[in-house]
Amino acid sequence: MPKQIKTEEIRNWSDAERRKKLIDLRHELLTLRSIHTGGGVRDNPAKPKQLRRAIARILTIINEKKNEIEP
Repeated sequence: MPKQIKTEEIRNWSDAERRKKLIDLRHELLTLRSIHTGGGVRDNPAKPKQLRRAIARILTIINEKKNEIEP
């Protein structure tokens, strides 16, 4: 995953791409959490925070697009 996903980049994606990336990021975060819970050591301790922020950015843009359509 890149260091940070830019909002302009997310806006250029199609709805299907956003949904797929959202699922992928959530799966990656779940995997990191399970490794950490099992006593493993993360190679990058800041990665969960980056993933949470990327997920939040995608969800924000999905909600913006949804609210543009609905009056």
